Amino acid sequence: MPETPVFAAAAVAAPHTLAAETGRAILAEGGNAVEAMVAMAAAIAVVYPHMNAIGGDGFWLVREANGRVRGIEACGPAGSLATPERYRAKGYDAIPPRGPDAALTVAGAVAGWRLALDLAKTLGGRLPVATLLADAIRLAREGCPISRSEARYLPKEAEALRAAPGFADTFLVEGKVPQAGALRRAPKLADTLAQLAEAGLEDFYHGDVAREIGADLERIGSPITRRDFEGFRATPREPLSARLQSATVYNFPPPTQGLASLLILGIAERLRHGGPEDADTHHGLIEAAKRASAIRARVVTDPAHLRHDPQGFLTPAVFEREAAAIRMDRAGDYPLPTPAEGDTIWMGAIDGQGLAVSYIQSIYWEYGSGCVLPATGILWQNRGVAFSLDPASRNPLQPGRKPFHTLNPALAILSDGRVLSYGAMGGEGQPQFQAQVFTRHLRGQSLADAVDAPRWLFGRTWGAASTSLKVESRFEDGFLAALSRRGHDIEEIGVPYADALGHAGMLAKHPRDGRVEATHDPRSDGGPAGL
Repeated sequence: MPETPVFAAAAVAAPHTLAAETGRAILAEGGNAVEAMVAMAAAIAVVYPHMNAIGGDGFWLVREANGRVRGIEACGPAGSLATPERYRAKGYDAIPPRGPDAALTVAGAVAGWRLALDLAKTLGGRLPVATLLADAIRLAREGCPISRSEARYLPKEAEALRAAPGFADTFLVEGKVPQAGALRRAPKLADTLAQLAEAGLEDFYHGDVAREIGADLERIGSPITRRDFEGFRATPREPLSARLQSATVYNFPPPTQGLASLLILGIAERLRHGGPEDADTHHGLIEAAKRASAIRARVVTDPAHLRHDPQGFLTPAVFEREAAAIRMDRAGDYPLPTPAEGDTIWMGAIDGQGLAVSYIQSIYWEYGSGCVLPATGILWQNRGVAFSLDPASRNPLQPGRKPFHTLNPALAILSDGRVLSYGAMGGEGQPQFQAQVFTRHLRGQSLADAVDAPRWLFGRTWGAASTSLKVESRFEDGFLAALSRRGHDIEEIGVPYADALGHAGMLAKHPRDGRVEATHDPRSDGGPAGL
């Protein structure tokens, strides 16, 4: 059984050790958790490019020592030229997932860093941007080893990805992804980060970097214009919250699916359950995930176009109503569309003052659109593929509209006073992975055991036609048999630790002595680090 690392006062957790080391170094220099996270976000964009980039989006939850929880929405809208007519004229029935036509939304992550640092200053943060970006610049300029995760990934739409402008020159050697450990340098990205360190993060949207990005996007044929950048700002947001019997849990509002993550926990709590590995517990989570997904599909869209108040679904009455529709002896139907896959990173940080951060940064699919901008070296996201060309859909493509986001960072305050920062990557499976990790810990497992334990993912994914329950190979036969008897279609994926079942992490700050427990997923290339 894995042991949970414990640190005396502060810690970070990340899916790559180099990002975790960057965060620890910032904490050691006197930086707070928000400053550490900005430095980690920049570093992870360099060392884990198949999962995230500065050409992507980000979402923050920050819990201050006084108990206030804040959100920062750093996701960009569709470009002013991204109209359904444009795509129809090109012969598309749906938005393509790769190439310049997939690079249709403004990247918001860097604007989120800037707004987060404004908050950090009000909480005592004093480190300059140049210090926070120093590791990322060094890793991009001097090079960093290709991770095991990137080397083993099999990207979707691989041929279109390889054909995307700049992709092959940046990420392939003789047409192939190099082996893990091979050194990769990113000199143009290093120069871009160095310019941001000198001129400030706002330069990404209003300065020399913005000018180069605008020219790059126009050069490759993206529907984003420079003016789209000039009008963009990250936005403070009030988090969603749900009161459970032993915790208050927080997550992000639309356009993310944070509502689904909280619904699963609230519904499942009202069902029969046992220990952390009991079939009743997991059957309840699976069925709660189905109910939560159905609500999410009706509700979540650009916050400017919401028809329902998402917080209104996080009530005891709704939890009880949804739980009453679940049979504990039988799997329910699941007539929803195929879930979208996605890759991203989740990272957490808690400092000595009790400031806690849960952060998620993404380019959606692995390598996003695949487009690497020629002058700046920035890899661009394909988050806009979540839009529909059908104007009657819940998330129709419109210039200036924000797409549906799978990203959703989580925080929890337990009844014993512990503060938990946790989350997972994994596209639409994120709420399911969060629920499994959080529930296992709540039912007695250590942080490390909860994150290490075998996972399942329900739904049609990986191109499969059936809504099977995909499971890692470490589940006991009796557990799987009990779920099968209830009518779950079990599909064993044949590996003990699967990337597709999420890279998760969790940190816990103890109120009495201030120590921090921290862990990150063995499925990733990272871990915790702290003071």
